[in-house]
Amino acid sequence: MSGPSLPKPDAETLRRRHEIVADMRIIVPGEGVVDTANEMRAFESDGLTAYRQLPLVVVLPETTAQVSRILKYCHDRNIRVVPRGSGTSLSGGALPLEDAVLLVMSRFNRILDIDFPNRAVVAQPGVTNLGITNAVEHEGFYYAPDPSSQIACSIGGNVAENSGGVHCLKYGLTANNVLGIEMVLINGEVVRLGGKHLDSEGYDLLGIMTGSEGLLGVVTEVTVRILKKPEMARALLIGFPSSEEAGQCVADIIGAGIIPGGMEMMDRPAIHAAEDFVHAGYPLECEALLIVELDGPGAEVDHLIAEVEAIAARNNSTTCRISQSEEERLTFWAGRKAAFPAVGRISPDYYCMDGTIPRKELPKVLSGMRELSEKYGLRVANVFHAGDGNLHPLILYDANEPGELERAEAFGADILRLCVKVGGVLTGEHGVGVEKRDLMPEMFDKADLDQQIRVKCAFDPNHLLNPGKVFPQLHRCAELGRMHIHRGQMPFPDIPRF
Repeated sequence: MSGPSLPKPDAETLRRRHEIVADMRIIVPGEGVVDTANEMRAFESDGLTAYRQLPLVVVLPETTAQVSRILKYCHDRNIRVVPRGSGTSLSGGALPLEDAVLLVMSRFNRILDIDFPNRAVVAQPGVTNLGITNAVEHEGFYYAPDPSSQIACSIGGNVAENSGGVHCLKYGLTANNVLGIEMVLINGEVVRLGGKHLDSEGYDLLGIMTGSEGLLGVVTEVTVRILKKPEMARALLIGFPSSEEAGQCVADIIGAGIIPGGMEMMDRPAIHAAEDFVHAGYPLECEALLIVELDGPGAEVDHLIAEVEAIAARNNSTTCRISQSEEERLTFWAGRKAAFPAVGRISPDYYCMDGTIPRKELPKVLSGMRELSEKYGLRVANVFHAGDGNLHPLILYDANEPGELERAEAFGADILRLCVKVGGVLTGEHGVGVEKRDLMPEMFDKADLDQQIRVKCAFDPNHLLNPGKVFPQLHRCAELGRMHIHRGQMPFPDIPRF
């Protein structure tokens, strides 16, 4: 959603912009600087396309040294910086600012090292999520976190948002699969956290950086854990007469001590949209569909399939189809992976939400969403990472109809309030960004938010990195009694610096 028209910049503002652009061209020569309005349109938004803003200038560095020089330049001149990966963020996390340099990391697109004995890959942040698996699958390995956008989303962006995917129930989110990073602080310092070793001593700064949404530093290298592909993987398509019964089946499967490789749920509108788009063979007569994947040794998988079938039957399942080949298993997943674009075919626009709830509350939240749908007069299609309670309601609307976008936003906010009310959280993997920024007080009180801002102040005392994201209101660091930073040095002497 474009903001109101702005007055023409004055002569001093234009002079300063020309100076910044010229200096960026010195740091990143060639075609690494984009500064015309038409060319910058490609960067004016991220996956949350309701919001648009042209940046001050777009800079595409290729080396860590260039990133360091850019950040030091901006730090010394009090210029704001918005880091950006592939732009697939769904919370406005990479939304540009008109007075900020947009630092685009897409040219960092090489895999630097594949270490099979240590089961690790070192990649630049612009490498796609799926690109890591493609690089190692010839030896029977893969990278476990698999967001639906994995063909396009970057590993650096995954670190920024702590992305998950359909297999995060068993194999964890990005935070559970990142071993180390190289990052550049706002003052230009290059820092390494972690490495190929399994754990690091001292503070868990790697944990702080994973999911920090570009507020603390710019990642220039990522070391991830790769896994050996399981001996067998088979999936079940299970249909139910209601979402509540499907939700109860999810809870019962986990309650029985079964941890599937993946467990996803779709409601009727999402099922029909995905089937029309992909033709995966989904049962169209059911109200809810579970995809349950079981992996491991063959005997174990066969046993667990029988267990899951029995649990589903006790929850009144109406259909159950078990994959008989690897091709069929991948077809089952193809519909779920394509659910977002599939829903785009049945509505002019949709608003993708992201919240997480305790699994046992799934039936209650689904019922609440139906009531909200009636209240706002907007349809909703639901796809869930059901095993870990991560919801992705897709609110259908038409931006050309006056008031519909605003209703969709209010609908989404009420869904997130409902998630928090039942003991959940505002986000599972999409991040807070600008979308959920003003809802943070629903989950955190002032003391909580102030403590989070103190962490921000320790890394970025002048609030130059990705300002306007996550926090509904930023305070001056001095007001919070921030950590003392002596001569520009962070108070972590054990971190190796370059």
